[in-house]
Amino acid sequence: MKQLQRQSGTKRDEEIPISQTSLYSPKALKHPKPLSRSISYLLKEQRLLFILVGILIGSTFFILQPSLSHLSSGTHNHLIARSNAFSGNRESITYYDHNGVIENNNVENKNNYKYNNAVGRVSVGIGRKRKRIVVTGGAGFVGSHLVDKLIARGDDVIVIDNFFTGRKENVVHLLGNPRFELIRHDVVEPILLEVDQIYHLACPASPVHYKYNPIMDTGVNGYSIKRYFIRSSYFSLEFELRSLTCDYKTNVMGTLNLLGLAKRIGARFLLTSTSEVYGDPLQHPQKETYWGHVNPIGVRSCYDEGKRTAETLTMDYHRGAGIEVRIARIFNTYGPRMCLDDGRVVSNFVSQVIRKQPMTVYGDGKQTRSFQYVSDLVDGLVALMENEHVGPFNLGNPGEFTMLELAEVVKETIDPSAKIDFKPNTADDPHKRKPDISKAKELLNWEPKISLHEGLPLMVTDFRNRILNEDEGKGNK
Repeated sequence: MKQLQRQSGTKRDEEIPISQTSLYSPKALKHPKPLSRSISYLLKEQRLLFILVGILIGSTFFILQPSLSHLSSGTHNHLIARSNAFSGNRESITYYDHNGVIENNNVENKNNYKYNNAVGRVSVGIGRKRKRIVVTGGAGFVGSHLVDKLIARGDDVIVIDNFFTGRKENVVHLLGNPRFELIRHDVVEPILLEVDQIYHLACPASPVHYKYNPIMDTGVNGYSIKRYFIRSSYFSLEFELRSLTCDYKTNVMGTLNLLGLAKRIGARFLLTSTSEVYGDPLQHPQKETYWGHVNPIGVRSCYDEGKRTAETLTMDYHRGAGIEVRIARIFNTYGPRMCLDDGRVVSNFVSQVIRKQPMTVYGDGKQTRSFQYVSDLVDGLVALMENEHVGPFNLGNPGEFTMLELAEVVKETIDPSAKIDFKPNTADDPHKRKPDISKAKELLNWEPKISLHEGLPLMVTDFRNRILNEDEGKGNK
């Protein structure tokens, strides 16, 4: 019986096809759905309608998106401008008159003067890239006005000043501004910064300062303290000098340090030179091609030759190291924030008449000078920096006045009864000084706009307020 079962089982195994013994078999292929079934699927339950509506909405969005982004950016910029205008900074709410003088609703900010073409704050990113700029001597007379202009157009500004002639009062209105930074530093020592542009204004420029700033003996750690009392018939100054800095060091070592910085970081460098490089000129008016007539060993030579050396260094770095440089030769400039007793003729005359003192005229008073208002100079410096021409460029007002004519304008502006006191002339005093600005007019599209009769009253207002406060301070002591 068992044999019959084994034989029948063996026979059944032999009858099973090989294909049936495999553990896995491929699935049967699905037949593709006919096209009619796909179409009917789309038509059922309004699926095609929803697809068409989605395509229409998407197309509408992509068509309208550019105009929507333009409107939103315009609204955003408007909000930025408003938020900046009411950010709480002391100089935040400002109004500008046609003379470029600021009127501020904050009584603490009366010295905050602005410039031509300024119409208020410009939100960052509109039409130009925000720059990071360093201004040496930025707390001084010209430097502080330059800083105001750069801040007003939306740049980040770093001021470097050792406050030898600069004053904190000139920049105090900017201390709350997030785009302003103040560093107390002497450019005679190197400094490391990352900036796009360098305006090098640091240097004592008035005769009182550069004549009475000799190289002093070193004390502890290279420093010493000396006091100088400079007295004349109309002022008394006391200087406490705490370093070896002099005009030569500022013009030579300071310029070398800043040119080295410009080379290291690839910044554009602007040197503010002076009309004093022409000395007592034999050419009138003076063009940039004139090499000058300078006494290299005179009492003024530390300033004259120092600036000539600075120009030489600037051009050597330009030719040898490929640095982008600009050179401005500045002629007599006046305006608010000048030192009250810095020895320059306009500030001397104005301060003397306000104090009811006679105006001091040296020599016969027939020497000539040209006087430009500070906002015109600042516009010229910015135009030069943003231009592609190296220079040098004369920046001054070609209107020429004798010292006696200037005295008459000051009398008309302040006090017609003011007197004149004649004294012997100083050494190496130039007889004539008048800039030829045809090069600046042609290549920089710049020329001064404010005449002496327009600008002098603005300066007088500032001087009168400061002298009044000075007298009140003396009375309270």
